Amino acid sequence: MADLPDPNASVLMETTEKMVEIWSRLSAEKQAALLARFGTKETALAALITTQLLNPSKR
Repeated sequence: MADLPDPNASVLMETTEKMVEIWSRLSAEKQAALLARFGTKETALAALITTQLLNPSKR
């Protein structure tokens, strides 16, 4: 796999860190519910982020 240019690698790392932070702030119950619905942590986080991007005023 080719190395990402520095700007892209930086954005990827920041996004990953935010995703981990979001997941760690969720209660165990919310994590379990999201895993049950979406199957994987990555898919659950993608759904959460997409929802927030599409509707940021509803938290």
